[in-house]
Amino acid sequence: MTKVVFFKSNGVFWGFEEQGHTGFADSGEDIVCSALSAMTMLVINAIEVAYASEADYDIDDETTNVRLIARGALPNYESDEKKRYAISGLIMAYYYQLNDLVEEYYDYLEVEVIEKEYKGNK
Repeated sequence: MTKVVFFKSNGVFWGFEEQGHTGFADSGEDIVCSALSAMTMLVINAIEVAYASEADYDIDDETTNVRLIARGALPNYESDEKKRYAISGLIMAYYYQLNDLVEEYYDYLEVEVIEKEYKGNK
């Protein structure tokens, strides 16, 4: 099972962490894993390229753990309100899309949101 935990502070989605293999099918045949991978990279690339914002991320291919921190969604790190809204909205859209997947693939995917203040450096 893959567990995805989204980080949210004061209504703002600013990151997520994914852990584990979905286990839906063998490697190369796992459509749930493929969907997660594609959506995860879409979010990361959109933040970095379309929104020209730094996306701190780590992808461990062996464990399939992924962690994204998008400080550009937070007012202390990004002055452009529209950019903050776009970045947070993209992460929130990913959260809702994964919740749709959970309805059908609940044995392979778990999604959670936690309130967590970002404590990193500017």
